Amino acid sequence: MADTSFDLIVVGGGPGGYVTAIRAAQLGMKAGLVEREHLGGICLNWGCIPTKALLRTAEIYRNIQNAAEFGLTVKDVGFDMKKVVKRSRAVASQLSAGVKHLLKKNKVTVFDGHGRLAGGGKLAVEKDGKAVATLEAKHIILATGARARALPGLEPDGKQVWTYKEAMVPDAMPKSLLVVGSGAIGIEFASFFQTLGSQVTVVEVLPRVLPVEDEEISDLARKAFEKQGMTILTSATVKALKKDKDTVTATIEQDGKSSSLKVDKVILAVGIVGNTDDIGLEGSKIKVDKSHIVIDEWGRTGEPGVYAIGDVTGPPWLAHKASHEGVICVEKIAGVAGVHPLDISRIPGCTYCAPQVASVGLTEAAAKDLGHKVRVGRFPFMGNGKAIALGEPEGLVKTVFDAATGELLGAHMIGTEVTELIQGFAVAKTLETTESELMHTIFPHPTLSEMMHESVLDAYGRVIHF
Repeated sequence: MADTSFDLIVVGGGPGGYVTAIRAAQLGMKAGLVEREHLGGICLNWGCIPTKALLRTAEIYRNIQNAAEFGLTVKDVGFDMKKVVKRSRAVASQLSAGVKHLLKKNKVTVFDGHGRLAGGGKLAVEKDGKAVATLEAKHIILATGARARALPGLEPDGKQVWTYKEAMVPDAMPKSLLVVGSGAIGIEFASFFQTLGSQVTVVEVLPRVLPVEDEEISDLARKAFEKQGMTILTSATVKALKKDKDTVTATIEQDGKSSSLKVDKVILAVGIVGNTDDIGLEGSKIKVDKSHIVIDEWGRTGEPGVYAIGDVTGPPWLAHKASHEGVICVEKIAGVAGVHPLDISRIPGCTYCAPQVASVGLTEAAAKDLGHKVRVGRFPFMGNGKAIALGEPEGLVKTVFDAATGELLGAHMIGTEVTELIQGFAVAKTLETTESELMHTIFPHPTLSEMMHESVLDAYGRVIHF
């Protein structure tokens, strides 16, 4: 029988949980991990990774369709949806196996089952209703993640009304599609299906798409999506869904007027709720607010010895936030010197639609609301040699600085490969870089990264190439 006594146990094997367990093992702790379904969690198996595989297919398909612009002749372009999905699932399976290997390599004991707090540093684990083990640890970290939110009257059925899970494994390409919600998840699926031929309509209750992004970037994104043929309805609400044999009719309210839209499928992307059910919170001192566990800056809950990290603790709902949060939590437990609480303003966010969107820090509006006098720089992709050579001249890099101190407050981008570029500004924020240091940084030519430099220069009236 496996050992049941540990220094630390993590409940949940997603990007928060497995990274936390590995870091604990590195620090000399005897670590255990409980996972009821897939190592790698939703992100690796049904989220971040397989969706990027799908979006890569869409990107290649789009490039092939534009082959003539590059002097190439391509005929009879098509796709096999079953093979598209098969590749996506294979990528997820490969990485899930990789996580299993990493845990074994770091001597983390993995328990296959559902974990539930049992009080007094104990965790009951069961599988299919049968007890697996009762584990003990001084420290228990809840990393149970989150699931798709369902709205009354708009519940998914897995057939005509999809969550992200069904949207990743379609049997065929729907001719028409309604996406409810225009956050990162909704827009990524909208972009994928639109590129492969669906007529996509996006409904967003807020006044603009990608509402957490800088308003200027959001506006540019909307124009790009509409140019591709997507229909965008903002300040709009889906009031009801009526299912017929092969279609769904949505009742949409906008500007006080009601209209109907008939589509083949509907994707619900209206947020997520924390997985706090049936994990033994009852009778503990752990507080839950709007489905999310309340924690302090070190991940501690109200129950001594119990911590929580990642999506179950609230926004931003990002894999890299969960991983970093877990490392901070474990290092604080271990007494590692120099541990700092998580600074949300330094967490980059990426949306892998076409065009890509990425950001870190404060938007221009948020900076002004906080009382900053700002200097704003902008540089368009059209002014960059590499972007033109790639055939990707649409996009913008925007930087926001404090006018008095030169502190980089935020950076916002739209265009090809900006999800890779944004890390440069994330590093700059971590290092508390000023505009002067960024100006004196040498950026290689020809690269897309030169636009980052030019955007900084523009904020201070020194832009060269535009």
